[in-house]
Amino acid sequence: MTKHVIAYLHTHWDREWYREFEVFRMRLLRVFDNVLDMLYKGRIPSFYFDGQISALEDYLEMRPENRMLIEGLIRHKKLFIGPFYCLVDEFLTDKTCFAKNLEIGIKKAQEFGCNDFIGYLADTFGHSQNVVDVLRDYGIDKCIVWRGCPKDTPSEFKWCGMDTVNLVRGYFNDVFSVNTDMETKASILKKNLDLIAEKSNSDYLLLPIGADHLGIEEDLPEQIEAVNNLLKDEYYITLSNPFDYFKRVENNFSQHRFNGELRDNSNTFTLQGCYSSRLDLKRFNVECTYKLDLVSRLVKTLDNNQYDNLIEYAYKMLIKNQAHDSICGCSTDEVHKENITRYKKILQIADGIIDEIKFKEHFDKNKILNVSGKPFSGIVEFESVETLEGYEKIAARKGFDKYLLADTQRIPVTEDYGNIYKYLAEVNNVKPYETEFLLPVCTSSDLKITENSIENSRICLVVKRNKIYINGIKFSLKDFKDLGDSYNSAPDVNDVGVKFKVMRSKIVLNTPTRATLRIDLEGSWDIVPLFVTLDKNSAFIKLSFEWENTGKNHILYAGFELNEPIYTVYSEDMNTLIKRQFKPDYDIRKNLPNEKGIEVKNNTAPMQRGLLIDEDNNNIGVITKGLTQYEVFENNLMIPILRATGQISNPKNPARTTPAGPPIETNDLQMLGKNQAEMYVFFGNENAFFDTLGQVYNYILV
Repeated sequence: MTKHVIAYLHTHWDREWYREFEVFRMRLLRVFDNVLDMLYKGRIPSFYFDGQISALEDYLEMRPENRMLIEGLIRHKKLFIGPFYCLVDEFLTDKTCFAKNLEIGIKKAQEFGCNDFIGYLADTFGHSQNVVDVLRDYGIDKCIVWRGCPKDTPSEFKWCGMDTVNLVRGYFNDVFSVNTDMETKASILKKNLDLIAEKSNSDYLLLPIGADHLGIEEDLPEQIEAVNNLLKDEYYITLSNPFDYFKRVENNFSQHRFNGELRDNSNTFTLQGCYSSRLDLKRFNVECTYKLDLVSRLVKTLDNNQYDNLIEYAYKMLIKNQAHDSICGCSTDEVHKENITRYKKILQIADGIIDEIKFKEHFDKNKILNVSGKPFSGIVEFESVETLEGYEKIAARKGFDKYLLADTQRIPVTEDYGNIYKYLAEVNNVKPYETEFLLPVCTSSDLKITENSIENSRICLVVKRNKIYINGIKFSLKDFKDLGDSYNSAPDVNDVGVKFKVMRSKIVLNTPTRATLRIDLEGSWDIVPLFVTLDKNSAFIKLSFEWENTGKNHILYAGFELNEPIYTVYSEDMNTLIKRQFKPDYDIRKNLPNEKGIEVKNNTAPMQRGLLIDEDNNNIGVITKGLTQYEVFENNLMIPILRATGQISNPKNPARTTPAGPPIETNDLQMLGKNQAEMYVFFGNENAFFDTLGQVYNYILV
C-alpha cells in the first residue's frame, strides 16, 4: 500500500553561528525573497518559517515594503510563523525567559495575523521536560522535537501528556538541492522514508524539506513530481504543512507515552559539552536573567508601566543571545563578541532603570525594598558616598553618586567624582514588597577564622595536610586534557589528570559579619586563588575563583569527593529541581567510539543555577552563578569551572566521530587570560536548596 508523505518546506535559521549575524542576514534576504516570490506565484503551497519570529523581524528591517505581502500570506495560511521569538537552548534558559520568549513571539505573530502554533523545537540540543507546561500556559497543545529522543520513540507519541511528533530523520533534508540525477534522489528519499515508516503506525509520514540557511529550488514542484513517479508503488509526496499532518494522525499519539526529559544521545547528537563551553557567556546570561527579573518585579511592585517597552527590548536582546548556537558557545569568536556586547547593554538597561526609579521614587538611601515575594533575612551589601558610622566598610572605589547621574537637572562635574564605599548591613525578616531601614550590624557573631580555617555554627571549611574539607567533604581542583571542541569534551585515554596542591592560605577579611580566607592552589600550568567567604549565621559558604588561564585544550574541575557512589542528582531545570539517575561506575575513557556517526555516552548533565545530591551523600548542594554543567564519576561530583578548546567542531574529536559543525578555529574558546567562577556550598534538603537560591539571588533592592 502506498504511504502518503506530508512534506513541509522550511529553512532552519541560525541568526548567527559559523558566520556573523549581518552576514547571515544578507543570506536571509536572498533566501526569503525567493520564498515569498514562489508563494506569491503559487509555485509552492506553503512555507514553515522555523518557529521563530526574530528571523522575520531581521528580514523586515531590510525589506519593510514586503510586510503587506507577508501578512496576506499568513492570513491565507500559506506562511506559518511563531510561536517563539527565537529558538533558544532549553537547558540554559530559565522558565521566566522561556515564557517571555513565547509571550513576545506570540504577540508579534498575532500582529501579523498568525494564530496557529506548534511548539517547534527541531534543532535544540535535547529537550527539557518542563517546556511542555510552559507551552500549555500559552495555549499550545502540540509539539515537534528531534534530538534526544530514545531509539524506540515512534513518529507520534505523548510527551508529558502533549501530542508530539518525533522527526525521526531530523529536520535536515536537502536532497532536492543536491546536484545529482532523479533516480539517485529518489533512492536517498526512499531510504529516509523507509526509516520514518519503521517508526510510524500510520499510512501518513511527515517529511521536512529544507536545511540550515537553505533556499528552495526553483524547480522543486517538478522534482517532487518526478520523484513521485519513481516511488509511486510505495510513497507519494504531497506538499503541505505540519498542521495538516497533526490532523491526519490525531488518533496515533496515545499509543506511546514518554514522561521526562529528552536527552538520549543513542540516536542523535545532544552535544553536551556546550554547557561548559565559553563559561563567560553563561555567567553573563545568568546575571542578565536575574537582573531583568529583578527589574520586572520592581516595576510591577511600584505599578509603573512606563518601562515596559524598554524591558521588552532588553528581553529580546537576551533571548537572541539564548539561541542555541550563541549561548552554547559554539559560534565564531566574532559572534560571541557581539553576544557579550548585547549582555553588557542589557545590564546597562537593567541597572539604569533601577537607578532611575530609586531617584524618581525618592528612595531613601538608608532603606531597602524586598521584591522577592518572600520574607528575607541575611547580610546585604550596599554603597554610599557618605562615611557611615556603625556599618562595616569592606571596600571603596572611585565614581559618581548614582543619584546625581539619574538627576536630569544636573550634570556631574570633576569635583563630584569621589569615593564610594561598600558596606555590610544585616536585615531580619523583611516582608515581601515592604521597605525596611538598614541597621548597623550587631557585633555578636558565630564566625571564626584562622589562617587555615573558616567556620560558623553551621558550616566549616578547613585546610588540613594540604587538603581542603567542607563539613568533612574533600574539595579540590583537578585538571584534565580536553581533545574536544565547542560541542563535546573529549578525554585523552592515558590522562589521569593533575590535582592542584594547596600552597598557602591567609586571612583577607575578618569582621564580625563576614570573613574571607584566600587559599592559593597550584596546578600544572598556573596558580588559582580560591577566595572562601562566610557570613555570620549563614547556612552556605561562598567559593570564588579569579585567575589567569595560560593553558590550552584542557578542562578544570571543582570536585567534591563524597562518601558514597553518586546514583542520583537533583538539578535545577526551569526553576524546578528534576531528578537524574547516573551509573557512577561508567568510564567514558573505556567507551570511546570507533565507528562513524557516534557520540559517546557520558555522565555529564546541564544545570541552570544549582544541584542537590541525595541524602546518602550528606545532602550536599551547590548553587552557582553561570557554571552550567556537572559530571558524576564514582563518588565524585565534578563541576567544570573552565573548559578550553580551540575549534567549533574538531574533525578528530574522539568523543564524537562525525563533525557537528565546521572546523573553524576559535582562539577565544581557549579562554586565555582572566577567568572567574563562583559557587555556594550548603547542606540540606530541597527546602534548603531554594532557601540558599533565594539568598544568593536575592531580590532586595538597596
